Amino acid sequence: MKHLLTLRDWSREEILAVIELAARVKKRPWWYRRKLKGKTLLMLFAKPSLRTRLSFETAMLELGGHAIFYDIATSPLGKKESIEDGARVSGLYVDFIMARLYEHETIEEFARYSPVPVINGLTNSYHPCQILGDLLTIKETFGHLNVRLAYLGDANNNVTHSLMIGCSKLGIPMTVACPRKKEFMPDARIMKETGVKVVSVQEAVKDADVIYTDSWQSYHIKDSAMKRRRRALMPFQVNKNNFNSTAYFMHCLPAKRGDEVTADIIDGERSLVLPQAANRKHIEKAILLKLR
Repeated sequence: MKHLLTLRDWSREEILAVIELAARVKKRPWWYRRKLKGKTLLMLFAKPSLRTRLSFETAMLELGGHAIFYDIATSPLGKKESIEDGARVSGLYVDFIMARLYEHETIEEFARYSPVPVINGLTNSYHPCQILGDLLTIKETFGHLNVRLAYLGDANNNVTHSLMIGCSKLGIPMTVACPRKKEFMPDARIMKETGVKVVSVQEAVKDADVIYTDSWQSYHIKDSAMKRRRRALMPFQVNKNNFNSTAYFMHCLPAKRGDEVTADIIDGERSLVLPQAANRKHIEKAILLKLR
């Protein structure tokens, strides 16, 4: 049984293959419009979502299948009903399961007992679908993946961790610039695994082809912590003073202009945020086709 829980699950060849498939699906969507006819995707949501829900739901629709939205907040799953039972039973009704959860251990347990492929739509630790879509966007923009990527800001999050793993798998040099405090640093195990280093902002952006950032307030961070966090993170804001003019800007969204990035950068001509968002649908089509 093949799942997509983190990019560790897939080899370099599998990652490149799904990017190429996504490009073909995007170019000729009509060729694939019946490929998942009669198939159903269950979408489990513990966290709020815009792009993940819309992209997966439209992906299934455009492939000829059907998607079911299921709100875990109103569900007995993980409370009255065990994850094991929930996974086994869900797999009796559907062909794929996509879950957007908090703890990564929960989706690992779900996949352990699921009789159908499980896709990580986001956990606190990893966001593989986002990064696969980002890699597709980079390939489209440059015509290749021989690029250098710099990540600025809060680096202790699912996007940074998945970027580190994805870039490492594909041989993309990546550096991180963030406050040197545990709260903001990438997971030490992933740093050791990938060889990604934390450097100064100036060193990170100097030769970067892509400058990437993410929200300073992930879903699990309380509003009361933001005043302190802004003070620590403001030196790592992406703005005209540290933006390499030959680079492209990336952000997985949602974004807060004036925090992690200024409006002139995210809304400027070097911004790839909308192509990134659009490519979520195309890469998720390819993931579903690969796992069917």
